[in-house]
Amino acid sequence: MTARDADVVVVGLGIHGSAATAALARRGVDVIAVDRFEPAHTRGSSHGRTRMIRRAYPNPIWNDFVARAFDGWGALERESGETLLHRTGGLYAHRGESQLQGPGCVVVDERARMAELMPGFAVPTGYGAVYDPDAGVLEASRAVSSLQQSAAAHGAALRWGVRAEGWERVDAGVVLRTDAGELRARRLVIAGGSWMGALVPELAPLVEVWRILTLTVAAGQAVGMPPSLGAFSVDRHEGLVFGIPDADGNGVKLGIDAGLIWDPESPVAPPSEAEAEALRQLLGLYVPRIDTAAVELAACLYTMTADKRFVIGPLRRAPEVVVASACSGHGFKFGPAVGEALADLATGAERRDLDFISTSRRGI
Repeated sequence: MTARDADVVVVGLGIHGSAATAALARRGVDVIAVDRFEPAHTRGSSHGRTRMIRRAYPNPIWNDFVARAFDGWGALERESGETLLHRTGGLYAHRGESQLQGPGCVVVDERARMAELMPGFAVPTGYGAVYDPDAGVLEASRAVSSLQQSAAAHGAALRWGVRAEGWERVDAGVVLRTDAGELRARRLVIAGGSWMGALVPELAPLVEVWRILTLTVAAGQAVGMPPSLGAFSVDRHEGLVFGIPDADGNGVKLGIDAGLIWDPESPVAPPSEAEAEALRQLLGLYVPRIDTAAVELAACLYTMTADKRFVIGPLRRAPEVVVASACSGHGFKFGPAVGEALADLATGAERRDLDFISTSRRGI
């Protein structure tokens, strides 16, 4: 192979690409990361002020990865000096028997206890709930920025406005073709969000890209702030309604984990008036007495798999290429854990603990 531009090239500077770039750079790896857009763009899945974090998951196989994520956020807070995680507790309402579990999580059947734990949240009649004392709010835009700053401070080169157009194996390495020329590296990490199906054809049959809508209302409303309100969700036939409390002047945010299939090459259409009104009605239903007038209506993209599990690992046809895809609406919280996993895999370490979300599990 001719001279390399870097040991590792990373495609995508959303939450997972930024975390991988930072993790690699902290280890002294020579890394270049590229993104087709400019910093803090709104075309992908990592923008916006807040995301939810929780330990409550439907299968204990996730528990270790969740713990690694919490530890990673704590480490990033210490490194950056920024507050990134607000623990507010979470109450997750479900029909029938819930599969949610996790360290410290408890089933709550009595409505009086639900009201005591989270008085601002109106759990629908006939629903049970799971309480997660460690759940809370991540400062999303601040977190992505902190990871990018960490990466740059440790020597990574971040190149914005560079579009990946394809890649190929060459002499035990990889060449990434971009609209700004070729980049040669020993390893390639692809964390391209909603463009993964185009960047990695093996993934195309496994993923769908959805348009997801959120409503944020005015900050400072007591009913929407801890301890009155924490993170919450309601399991409905049309999709999971999720809510993020006003933990630090961000306002309460509500959305639905369901949406139209979308072509990521097209800018995401903002919510229509009818869609906005539907979100306002849901917020008023589950957080009574809150002023539902919107201060922000937003749309973003989810990249989904059928079982909502991620796809992380090297490709069978090109072991030099490591992919991270299909956050499936719950991947942001795992940012530091995914970043460390990608750094491990790109530097030759095995991560058998990730078999449940691996590329080998998908046969690719």
